[in-house]
Amino acid sequence: MGDLLKVLTYNEHDQGPNFSLDFEHAQPTEAETAIWNQVNAVLEEAQTILAELQSYTGAGQEIREAIQNPSQLQLQEKAWNAVCPLVAKLKRFYEFSLRLENALRSLLEALTSPPHPPTQHLEREQALAKQFAEILHFTLSFDELKMTNPAIQNDFSYYRRTISRNRINNLQLDVESEVNNEMANRMSLFYAEATPMLKTLSSATTKFVSENKTLPIEDTTDCLSTMACVCRVMLETPEYRSRFTNTETLLFCMRVMVGVIILYDHVHPVGAFTKTSKIDMKGCIKVLKEQPSNSTEGLLNALRYGSSKGAPAPTRGPGWLLTRHFG
Repeated sequence: MGDLLKVLTYNEHDQGPNFSLDFEHAQPTEAETAIWNQVNAVLEEAQTILAELQSYTGAGQEIREAIQNPSQLQLQEKAWNAVCPLVAKLKRFYEFSLRLENALRSLLEALTSPPHPPTQHLEREQALAKQFAEILHFTLSFDELKMTNPAIQNDFSYYRRTISRNRINNLQLDVESEVNNEMANRMSLFYAEATPMLKTLSSATTKFVSENKTLPIEDTTDCLSTMACVCRVMLETPEYRSRFTNTETLLFCMRVMVGVIILYDHVHPVGAFTKTSKIDMKGCIKVLKEQPSNSTEGLLNALRYGSSKGAPAPTRGPGWLLTRHFG
């Protein structure tokens, strides 16, 4: 990414960039160090989480055999022993989402705190801005992997059914000490979401705004809209795109842009898909459609269905208003 990223701050006379933001080499200043260290620990774990999710194969075969042969205790135990370590892994993913939520909150506090406006924060605290982008990149990456892996829901559903059945039969299962019924309920709500990590961050951002009533909501939305503008310009400007060294950089920009748009849509009073929005939604969607990446459709779907204010009437599903942008 490097110094290709430009934060665009506009005025009525000049629409050019007036400061650069380095997302690749930015190092924390002394003032940023405490928060940077806290968030960095989470981001380091994020790579492990992604690797584990990518290699998640599930216990489909064992579960099918157990269901087809309910009277064969050996197959029931085999399925249970296969599912338990997987559920423990799913628990780690869920608990990590809570850590990610706290990290996001710390960054929002740092990048919106008075007396400086968000654009000044982004200019001065570039290492934190880089971490904010990396959180969104991880979030969209995680959710893309989760949506294409039905084994996660299948494994967890089998686990919950087995727990319930054995509780009725007064049998004790050791794994309950790790994933008890209360934890299982929370995890069930988390994995029921099509994009669980993005849902977690959207809720966290909404909560941040509601709990900080003395902070103008514009400080948060301006931070998000500026980030969206950064990525859009990088993607649509040949001068910047020509410096990309690999598709990972392209995907990074797309995921961050989509992530901040969805967060903006959740916290802005009228959402991102209106004329008063500070995000050029038609431009963002246009530039997504023009990219050759295989992930483009998934990101467009995230915009379609991740919107919180796209439906002006109860009878219209989420994203109804987006059709005029997507075509």
